[in-house]
Amino acid sequence: MNTNPLIAFMRRALVLLALLQLPSAWALLPIEHWSEANGARVWLVHSPAIPMVDVQVDFDAGTRRDPAAQAGLASAFALMSSKGVRAGGPDEPAMDENDLGEAWADLGAAFDAGAERDALAFSLRSLTEPDLLARAVRLAARQLGDSEFANSVWQRERARWQAAIREADTRPGTAAVKAFHRAVFGEHPYGQFATAETLERIDVADLRAFQARYLLPCRARVAIVGAVDRAQAQALVQALLARLPDTRPQDCAPLPELPQVQPLAQGHQIDIPFASAQAHVLIGQPGFARRDPDFLALLVGNHILGGGGFTSRLTTEVREKRGLTYGVYSQFSPGLQAGAFAVGLQTRPDQALQATQLSREVLERFVAEGPTEAELRAAKDNLVGGFALRIDSNRKLLANVVNIAWNDLPLDYLEHWTERVEALTVADIRAALQRKLQPDRMVTVTVGAQPAAGRP
Repeated sequence: MNTNPLIAFMRRALVLLALLQLPSAWALLPIEHWSEANGARVWLVHSPAIPMVDVQVDFDAGTRRDPAAQAGLASAFALMSSKGVRAGGPDEPAMDENDLGEAWADLGAAFDAGAERDALAFSLRSLTEPDLLARAVRLAARQLGDSEFANSVWQRERARWQAAIREADTRPGTAAVKAFHRAVFGEHPYGQFATAETLERIDVADLRAFQARYLLPCRARVAIVGAVDRAQAQALVQALLARLPDTRPQDCAPLPELPQVQPLAQGHQIDIPFASAQAHVLIGQPGFARRDPDFLALLVGNHILGGGGFTSRLTTEVREKRGLTYGVYSQFSPGLQAGAFAVGLQTRPDQALQATQLSREVLERFVAEGPTEAELRAAKDNLVGGFALRIDSNRKLLANVVNIAWNDLPLDYLEHWTERVEALTVADIRAALQRKLQPDRMVTVTVGAQPAAGRP
Protein backbone atom coordinates (compact mmCIF):
# COMPACT_ATOMS: atom_id res chain seq x y z
CA MET A 1 0.00 0.00 0.00
CA ASN A 2 1.53 3.33 -1.07
CA THR A 3 0.85 5.44 2.02
CA ASN A 4 2.46 8.87 1.99
CA PRO A 5 5.11 8.83 4.80
CA LEU A 6 4.57 12.53 5.55
CA ILE A 7 0.86 11.92 6.13
CA ALA A 8 1.64 8.92 8.34
CA PHE A 9 3.99 11.06 10.44
CA MET A 10 1.39 13.81 10.72
CA ARG A 11 -1.24 11.36 11.92
CA ARG A 12 1.08 10.03 14.67
CA ALA A 13 1.91 13.57 15.73
CA LEU A 14 -1.79 14.42 15.91
CA VAL A 15 -2.46 11.52 18.28
CA LEU A 16 0.18 12.90 20.66
CA LEU A 17 -1.20 16.41 20.28
CA ALA A 18 -4.68 15.14 21.10
CA LEU A 19 -3.46 13.52 24.31
CA LEU A 20 -1.64 16.67 25.40
CA GLN A 21 -4.63 18.93 24.78
CA LEU A 22 -7.56 16.84 26.05
CA PRO A 23 -8.80 19.29 28.72
CA SER A 24 -9.18 22.16 26.27
CA ALA A 25 -10.04 20.13 23.18
CA TRP A 26 -13.16 18.40 24.48
CA ALA A 27 -14.87 21.15 26.44
CA LEU A 28 -18.48 21.61 25.40
CA LEU A 29 -18.60 23.87 22.38
CA PRO A 30 -21.66 25.59 20.87
CA ILE A 31 -23.48 23.92 17.99
CA GLU A 32 -24.24 26.05 14.94
CA HIS A 33 -27.16 25.05 12.73
CA TRP A 34 -28.33 26.25 9.33
CA SER A 35 -29.85 25.08 6.04
CA GLU A 36 -28.07 25.29 2.69
CA ALA A 37 -29.75 26.57 -0.47
CA ASN A 38 -30.01 22.97 -1.74
CA GLY A 39 -32.05 22.05 1.35
CA ALA A 40 -29.31 20.20 3.23
CA ARG A 41 -29.46 20.84 6.98
CA VAL A 42 -26.12 21.30 8.73
CA TRP A 43 -24.98 21.09 12.37
CA LEU A 44 -21.42 22.28 13.12
CA VAL A 45 -19.16 22.17 16.17
CA HIS A 46 -16.03 24.23 15.51
CA SER A 47 -13.31 22.36 17.44
CA PRO A 48 -10.00 23.89 16.37
CA ALA A 49 -7.58 22.22 18.81
CA ILE A 50 -6.70 19.37 16.44
CA PRO A 51 -6.41 19.84 12.64
CA MET A 52 -8.92 17.13 11.78
CA VAL A 53 -12.58 17.01 10.82
CA ASP A 54 -15.27 14.34 11.19
CA VAL A 55 -18.37 14.52 9.03
CA GLN A 56 -21.51 12.38 8.94
CA VAL A 57 -24.20 12.67 6.27
CA ASP A 58 -27.51 10.97 7.09
CA PHE A 59 -30.48 10.26 4.85
CA ASP A 60 -33.87 8.90 5.91
CA ALA A 61 -33.10 5.72 4.01
CA GLY A 62 -32.30 3.17 6.68
CA THR A 63 -33.42 -0.43 6.74
CA ARG A 64 -36.93 0.57 7.88
CA ARG A 65 -37.43 1.91 4.33
CA ASP A 66 -36.64 -1.47 2.73
CA PRO A 67 -39.56 -3.12 0.92
CA ALA A 68 -40.36 -6.33 2.79
CA ALA A 69 -39.63 -8.42 -0.31
CA GLN A 70 -36.23 -6.71 -0.66
CA ALA A 71 -35.06 -6.53 2.94
CA GLY A 72 -31.39 -5.62 2.82
CA LEU A 73 -31.70 -3.02 0.04
CA ALA A 74 -30.32 -0.09 2.08
CA SER A 75 -27.45 -2.22 3.36
CA ALA A 76 -26.73 -3.41 -0.18
CA PHE A 77 -26.48 0.20 -1.34
CA ALA A 78 -24.10 1.07 1.50
CA LEU A 79 -21.97 -1.97 0.69
CA MET A 80 -21.76 -1.23 -3.02
CA SER A 81 -20.87 2.46 -2.53
CA SER A 82 -17.33 1.36 -1.68
CA LYS A 83 -16.91 -1.09 -4.57
CA GLY A 84 -16.12 1.34 -7.37
CA VAL A 85 -16.90 4.69 -9.00
CA ARG A 86 -17.50 5.69 -12.60
CA ALA A 87 -15.08 7.78 -14.63
CA GLY A 88 -15.78 11.48 -14.22
CA GLY A 89 -13.50 13.05 -16.78
CA PRO A 90 -9.86 13.11 -17.91
CA ASP A 91 -8.55 13.59 -14.37
CA GLU A 92 -11.10 11.25 -12.77
CA PRO A 93 -10.65 7.73 -14.11
CA ALA A 94 -12.92 4.90 -13.03
CA MET A 95 -11.82 3.27 -9.77
CA ASP A 96 -12.52 -0.18 -8.38
CA GLU A 97 -12.54 -1.07 -4.69
CA ASN A 98 -8.77 -1.62 -4.60
CA ASP A 99 -8.15 1.77 -6.20
CA LEU A 100 -10.46 3.40 -3.67
CA GLY A 101 -8.72 1.70 -0.76
CA GLU A 102 -5.31 2.87 -1.93
CA ALA A 103 -6.56 6.40 -2.58
CA TRP A 104 -7.96 6.72 0.94
CA ALA A 105 -4.77 5.32 2.45
CA ASP A 106 -2.65 7.80 0.49
CA LEU A 107 -4.84 10.63 1.80
CA GLY A 108 -4.60 9.43 5.39
CA ALA A 109 -8.40 9.71 5.45
CA ALA A 110 -11.38 7.38 5.72
CA PHE A 111 -14.87 7.20 4.26
CA ASP A 112 -17.48 4.66 5.33
CA ALA A 113 -21.12 3.92 4.66
CA GLY A 114 -23.64 1.95 6.66
CA ALA A 115 -27.37 1.32 6.77
CA GLU A 116 -28.75 1.68 10.26
CA ARG A 117 -32.32 1.03 11.31
CA ASP A 118 -33.47 4.61 10.60
CA ALA A 119 -30.69 6.19 8.56
CA LEU A 120 -28.31 5.58 5.70
CA ALA A 121 -25.12 7.13 7.06
CA PHE A 122 -21.89 8.20 5.33
CA SER A 123 -18.93 9.24 7.47
CA LEU A 124 -15.75 11.06 6.48
CA ARG A 125 -12.62 11.68 8.57
CA SER A 126 -9.74 13.75 7.24
CA LEU A 127 -6.93 16.09 8.15
CA THR A 128 -7.87 19.70 7.47
CA GLU A 129 -4.72 20.59 5.54
CA PRO A 130 -6.44 22.35 2.60
CA ASP A 131 -5.20 20.21 -0.28
CA LEU A 132 -5.71 16.91 1.56
CA LEU A 133 -9.22 17.87 2.72
CA ALA A 134 -10.25 19.04 -0.76
CA ARG A 135 -9.09 15.75 -2.29
CA ALA A 136 -10.79 13.69 0.44
CA VAL A 137 -14.09 15.54 0.00
CA ARG A 138 -13.93 15.17 -3.77
CA LEU A 139 -13.34 11.41 -3.49
CA ALA A 140 -16.15 11.04 -0.94
CA ALA A 141 -18.46 12.98 -3.26
CA ARG A 142 -17.70 10.52 -6.04
CA GLN A 143 -18.67 7.58 -3.82
CA LEU A 144 -21.87 9.36 -2.82
CA GLY A 145 -22.97 10.30 -6.32
CA ASP A 146 -20.98 8.29 -8.89
CA SER A 147 -20.93 4.72 -7.55
CA GLU A 148 -20.46 2.19 -10.35
CA PHE A 149 -22.80 -0.63 -9.16
CA ALA A 150 -21.12 -3.13 -11.48
CA ASN A 151 -23.38 -6.16 -11.87
CA SER A 152 -20.51 -8.67 -11.62
CA VAL A 153 -19.37 -7.12 -8.35
CA TRP A 154 -22.91 -7.14 -6.92
CA GLN A 155 -23.32 -10.80 -7.89
CA ARG A 156 -20.11 -11.63 -6.03
CA GLU A 157 -20.95 -9.60 -2.93
CA ARG A 158 -24.51 -10.91 -2.80
CA ALA A 159 -23.27 -14.51 -2.88
CA ARG A 160 -20.87 -13.77 -0.01
CA TRP A 161 -23.61 -12.09 1.97
CA GLN A 162 -26.06 -14.95 1.39
CA ALA A 163 -23.45 -17.45 2.57
CA ALA A 164 -22.83 -15.36 5.70
CA ILE A 165 -26.57 -15.27 6.45
CA ARG A 166 -26.86 -19.05 6.10
CA GLU A 167 -23.88 -19.52 8.42
CA ALA A 168 -25.28 -17.06 11.00
CA ASP A 169 -28.61 -18.90 10.96
CA THR A 170 -26.84 -21.97 12.40
CA ARG A 171 -26.16 -20.09 15.65
CA PRO A 172 -28.57 -20.05 18.61
CA GLY A 173 -28.06 -16.32 19.18
CA THR A 174 -29.27 -15.52 15.66
CA ALA A 175 -32.34 -17.71 16.13
CA ALA A 176 -33.15 -15.93 19.40
CA VAL A 177 -32.77 -12.41 17.98
CA LYS A 178 -34.84 -13.10 14.88
CA ALA A 179 -37.64 -14.81 16.80
CA PHE A 180 -37.67 -12.01 19.37
CA HIS A 181 -37.89 -9.23 16.76
CA ARG A 182 -40.64 -11.02 14.85
CA ALA A 183 -42.64 -11.39 18.05
CA VAL A 184 -42.08 -7.81 19.24
CA PHE A 185 -42.52 -5.97 15.93
CA GLY A 186 -44.81 -8.23 13.91
CA GLU A 187 -45.02 -6.90 10.34
CA HIS A 188 -43.39 -3.56 11.18
CA PRO A 189 -40.15 -2.88 9.23
CA TYR A 190 -38.17 -2.81 12.48
CA GLY A 191 -38.68 -6.57 12.59
CA GLN A 192 -37.31 -7.24 9.08
CA PHE A 193 -34.07 -9.09 8.36
CA ALA A 194 -32.28 -9.60 5.08
CA THR A 195 -32.44 -13.21 3.92
CA ALA A 196 -30.86 -15.09 1.04
CA GLU A 197 -34.24 -14.87 -0.71
CA THR A 198 -34.76 -11.11 -0.24
CA LEU A 199 -31.22 -10.40 -1.46
CA GLU A 200 -31.87 -12.49 -4.57
CA ARG A 201 -34.65 -10.02 -5.49
CA ILE A 202 -32.24 -7.04 -5.49
CA ASP A 203 -30.38 -6.10 -8.66
CA VAL A 204 -28.25 -3.12 -9.70
CA ALA A 205 -31.27 -1.34 -11.17
CA ASP A 206 -32.83 -1.38 -7.69
CA LEU A 207 -29.66 0.15 -6.25
CA ARG A 208 -29.73 2.98 -8.78
CA ALA A 209 -33.44 3.58 -8.15
CA PHE A 210 -32.75 3.67 -4.41
CA GLN A 211 -30.05 6.30 -4.95
CA ALA A 212 -32.31 8.43 -7.16
CA ARG A 213 -35.12 8.37 -4.61
CA TYR A 214 -33.31 8.90 -1.34
CA LEU A 215 -29.89 10.49 -1.97
CA LEU A 216 -30.94 14.06 -2.62
CA PRO A 217 -29.25 17.07 -1.01
CA CYS A 218 -32.59 18.31 0.32
CA ARG A 219 -32.91 15.07 2.29
CA ALA A 220 -29.41 15.29 3.82
CA ARG A 221 -28.62 16.01 7.46
CA VAL A 222 -24.92 16.81 7.84
CA ALA A 223 -23.11 16.87 11.19
CA ILE A 224 -19.56 18.26 11.32
CA VAL A 225 -17.09 18.36 14.22
CA GLY A 226 -13.55 19.62 13.76
CA ALA A 227 -11.19 22.40 12.83
CA VAL A 228 -13.39 24.11 10.24
CA ASP A 229 -15.35 27.33 10.65
CA ARG A 230 -18.79 27.99 9.22
CA ALA A 231 -17.54 29.25 5.85
CA GLN A 232 -15.26 26.23 5.46
CA ALA A 233 -18.09 23.92 6.55
CA GLN A 234 -20.42 25.40 3.95
CA ALA A 235 -17.83 24.88 1.21
CA LEU A 236 -17.26 21.33 2.45
CA VAL A 237 -20.98 20.48 2.38
CA GLN A 238 -21.45 21.95 -1.09
CA ALA A 239 -18.50 19.96 -2.46
CA LEU A 240 -19.51 16.76 -0.68
CA LEU A 241 -23.04 16.81 -2.14
CA ALA A 242 -22.04 18.22 -5.54
CA ARG A 243 -22.38 14.89 -7.41
CA LEU A 244 -25.98 14.43 -6.28
CA PRO A 245 -28.90 15.98 -8.20
CA ASP A 246 -29.27 19.75 -7.80
CA THR A 247 -32.20 20.39 -5.46
CA ARG A 248 -34.02 23.05 -3.50
CA PRO A 249 -35.93 22.47 -0.25
CA GLN A 250 -39.26 22.31 -2.07
CA ASP A 251 -37.97 19.51 -4.34
CA CYS A 252 -38.18 16.92 -1.58
CA ALA A 253 -41.73 15.84 -0.86
CA PRO A 254 -42.13 14.20 2.55
CA LEU A 255 -41.44 10.48 2.48
CA PRO A 256 -44.38 8.19 3.27
CA GLU A 257 -45.16 7.81 6.95
CA LEU A 258 -44.45 4.31 8.21
CA PRO A 259 -46.91 2.52 10.51
CA GLN A 260 -46.37 2.90 14.23
CA VAL A 261 -45.05 -0.01 16.25
CA GLN A 262 -48.04 -1.59 17.95
CA PRO A 263 -48.02 -2.63 21.63
CA LEU A 264 -48.33 -6.32 22.42
CA ALA A 265 -51.85 -7.41 23.28
CA GLN A 266 -50.67 -10.20 25.58
CA GLY A 267 -47.58 -11.96 26.77
CA HIS A 268 -46.44 -15.21 25.20
CA GLN A 269 -43.63 -17.72 25.35
CA ILE A 270 -41.60 -18.99 22.39
CA ASP A 271 -39.37 -22.02 23.04
CA ILE A 272 -37.03 -23.02 20.22
CA PRO A 273 -35.23 -26.38 20.55
CA PHE A 274 -31.52 -26.05 19.75
CA ALA A 275 -28.53 -28.25 20.49
CA SER A 276 -26.33 -25.65 22.17
CA ALA A 277 -23.95 -25.50 25.13
CA GLN A 278 -25.66 -22.28 26.24
CA ALA A 279 -29.34 -21.40 26.23
CA HIS A 280 -30.21 -17.92 24.99
CA VAL A 281 -33.06 -15.95 26.58
CA LEU A 282 -34.69 -12.68 25.51
CA ILE A 283 -37.61 -11.03 27.33
CA GLY A 284 -39.20 -7.82 26.13
CA GLN A 285 -41.70 -5.68 24.26
CA PRO A 286 -41.87 -2.52 22.13
CA GLY A 287 -40.34 0.40 24.02
CA PHE A 288 -40.44 4.04 22.97
CA ALA A 289 -39.20 6.52 20.37
CA ARG A 290 -36.03 8.52 21.03
CA ARG A 291 -37.92 11.82 21.12
CA ASP A 292 -40.10 10.63 24.01
CA PRO A 293 -39.90 13.05 26.97
CA ASP A 294 -39.34 10.06 29.28
CA PHE A 295 -36.00 9.27 27.62
CA LEU A 296 -33.66 10.39 30.41
CA ALA A 297 -35.79 8.86 33.17
CA LEU A 298 -35.77 5.55 31.29
CA LEU A 299 -32.04 5.82 30.60
CA VAL A 300 -31.34 6.14 34.31
CA GLY A 301 -33.91 3.50 35.23
CA ASN A 302 -32.44 1.02 32.77
CA HIS A 303 -28.92 1.73 34.07
CA ILE A 304 -30.12 0.59 37.51
CA LEU A 305 -32.09 -2.40 36.24
CA GLY A 306 -29.61 -4.00 33.84
CA GLY A 307 -27.65 -1.44 31.85
CA GLY A 308 -25.06 -0.59 34.49
CA GLY A 309 -23.01 -3.76 34.30
CA PHE A 310 -21.96 -5.36 37.57
CA THR A 311 -23.80 -2.77 39.67
CA SER A 312 -27.21 -3.47 38.13
CA ARG A 313 -30.06 -5.19 39.92
CA LEU A 314 -30.34 -8.00 37.42
CA THR A 315 -26.63 -8.83 37.74
CA THR A 316 -26.84 -8.77 41.53
CA GLU A 317 -29.88 -11.05 41.70
CA VAL A 318 -29.30 -13.43 38.79
CA ARG A 319 -25.51 -13.70 38.66
CA GLU A 320 -24.03 -12.68 42.01
CA LYS A 321 -26.59 -14.18 44.40
CA ARG A 322 -27.64 -17.28 42.42
CA GLY A 323 -24.84 -17.88 39.92
CA LEU A 324 -27.31 -18.57 37.12
CA THR A 325 -25.45 -16.71 34.38
CA TYR A 326 -22.13 -15.03 33.60
CA GLY A 327 -23.97 -12.00 32.32
CA VAL A 328 -27.45 -10.51 32.15
CA TYR A 329 -28.49 -7.10 30.82
CA SER A 330 -31.44 -4.90 29.97
CA GLN A 331 -31.63 -2.26 27.26
CA PHE A 332 -33.91 0.14 25.43
CA SER A 333 -33.16 0.77 21.74
CA PRO A 334 -35.27 3.82 20.86
CA GLY A 335 -35.31 5.10 17.28
CA LEU A 336 -37.50 7.36 15.18
CA GLN A 337 -40.18 4.88 16.19
CA ALA A 338 -40.52 2.65 19.23
CA GLY A 339 -37.54 0.32 19.43
CA ALA A 340 -37.48 -2.79 21.57
CA PHE A 341 -36.95 -3.12 25.29
CA ALA A 342 -35.11 -6.34 26.07
CA VAL A 343 -33.69 -8.31 28.96
CA GLY A 344 -31.12 -10.80 27.71
CA LEU A 345 -29.00 -13.56 29.17
CA GLN A 346 -27.22 -16.81 28.41
CA THR A 347 -27.08 -19.72 30.80
CA ARG A 348 -26.76 -23.51 31.01
CA PRO A 349 -29.71 -25.23 29.31
CA ASP A 350 -30.78 -26.89 32.58
CA GLN A 351 -30.84 -23.50 34.37
CA ALA A 352 -32.64 -21.53 31.66
CA LEU A 353 -36.15 -21.78 33.10
CA GLN A 354 -34.99 -20.79 36.58
CA ALA A 355 -32.92 -17.87 35.26
CA THR A 356 -35.80 -16.70 33.07
CA GLN A 357 -38.32 -16.79 35.90
CA LEU A 358 -36.01 -14.94 38.26
CA SER A 359 -35.25 -12.26 35.65
CA ARG A 360 -38.97 -11.72 35.10
CA GLU A 361 -39.54 -11.40 38.85
CA VAL A 362 -36.76 -8.82 39.19
CA LEU A 363 -38.20 -6.87 36.27
CA GLU A 364 -41.77 -6.95 37.58
CA ARG A 365 -40.69 -5.78 41.03
CA PHE A 366 -38.55 -2.98 39.58
CA VAL A 367 -41.38 -1.66 37.40
CA ALA A 368 -43.82 -1.80 40.34
CA GLU A 369 -41.56 -0.18 42.93
CA GLY A 370 -38.90 1.72 41.01
CA PRO A 371 -35.34 2.12 42.29
CA THR A 372 -34.27 2.84 45.83
CA GLU A 373 -32.83 6.23 46.72
CA ALA A 374 -29.40 4.61 47.10
CA GLU A 375 -29.62 2.99 43.67
CA LEU A 376 -30.67 6.28 42.08
CA ARG A 377 -27.81 8.20 43.75
CA ALA A 378 -25.26 5.61 42.58
CA ALA A 379 -26.63 5.69 39.01
CA LYS A 380 -26.53 9.49 38.88
CA ASP A 381 -22.96 9.54 40.17
CA ASN A 382 -21.94 7.02 37.54
CA LEU A 383 -23.73 8.66 34.61
CA VAL A 384 -22.91 12.26 35.49
CA GLY A 385 -19.35 11.39 36.47
CA GLY A 386 -18.88 9.59 33.17
CA PHE A 387 -20.46 12.29 31.02
CA ALA A 388 -17.09 13.67 29.92
CA LEU A 389 -16.25 10.27 28.44
CA ARG A 390 -19.25 10.62 26.12
CA ILE A 391 -17.68 13.64 24.40
CA ASP A 392 -13.93 13.10 24.85
CA SER A 393 -13.12 12.79 21.15
CA ASN A 394 -14.32 14.41 17.94
CA ARG A 395 -15.89 11.11 16.92
CA LYS A 396 -17.88 10.75 20.14
CA LEU A 397 -18.92 14.39 20.00
CA LEU A 398 -20.01 13.85 16.40
CA ALA A 399 -22.23 10.94 17.49
CA ASN A 400 -23.93 13.25 19.99
CA VAL A 401 -24.40 15.97 17.37
CA VAL A 402 -25.91 13.37 15.02
CA ASN A 403 -28.31 12.38 17.81
CA ILE A 404 -29.36 16.02 18.21
CA ALA A 405 -29.75 16.48 14.45
CA TRP A 406 -31.62 13.25 13.79
CA ASN A 407 -34.06 13.60 16.67
CA ASP A 408 -34.59 17.38 16.45
CA LEU A 409 -33.27 17.93 19.97
CA PRO A 410 -32.40 21.43 21.26
CA LEU A 411 -28.95 22.70 20.28
CA ASP A 412 -28.09 23.09 23.97
CA TYR A 413 -29.16 19.52 24.80
CA LEU A 414 -25.67 18.44 25.90
CA GLU A 415 -25.17 21.55 28.04
CA HIS A 416 -28.17 20.69 30.22
CA TRP A 417 -27.84 16.89 30.16
CA THR A 418 -26.22 16.48 33.60
CA GLU A 419 -28.55 18.88 35.40
CA ARG A 420 -31.60 17.13 33.92
CA VAL A 421 -30.27 13.77 35.08
CA GLU A 422 -29.57 15.17 38.56
CA ALA A 423 -33.14 16.50 38.78
CA LEU A 424 -34.75 13.07 38.36
CA THR A 425 -36.48 11.51 41.36
CA VAL A 426 -37.43 7.95 42.27
CA ALA A 427 -41.04 8.88 41.53
CA ASP A 428 -40.08 10.19 38.06
CA ILE A 429 -38.34 6.97 37.14
CA ARG A 430 -41.05 4.70 38.56
CA ALA A 431 -43.75 6.63 36.68
CA ALA A 432 -41.80 6.52 33.41
CA LEU A 433 -41.20 2.77 33.73
CA GLN A 434 -44.87 2.13 34.42
CA ARG A 435 -45.90 4.23 31.42
CA LYS A 436 -43.67 2.22 29.08
CA LEU A 437 -43.33 -1.34 30.42
CA GLN A 438 -46.01 -3.98 30.91
CA PRO A 439 -44.28 -7.12 32.29
CA ASP A 440 -47.45 -9.19 31.95
CA ARG A 441 -47.56 -8.49 28.19
CA MET A 442 -43.96 -9.27 27.28
CA VAL A 443 -42.71 -11.93 24.92
CA THR A 444 -40.17 -14.45 26.23
CA VAL A 445 -37.94 -16.29 23.76
CA THR A 446 -35.73 -19.19 24.83
CA VAL A 447 -33.41 -21.02 22.47
CA GLY A 448 -31.76 -24.25 23.57
CA ALA A 449 -33.39 -24.39 27.02
CA GLN A 450 -33.84 -27.76 28.66
CA PRO A 451 -37.57 -28.30 29.32
CA ALA A 452 -38.72 -28.71 32.91
CA ALA A 453 -39.88 -32.14 34.02
CA GLY A 454 -43.31 -32.84 32.59
CA ARG A 455 -43.08 -29.96 30.12
CA PRO A 456 -42.84 -30.80 26.39
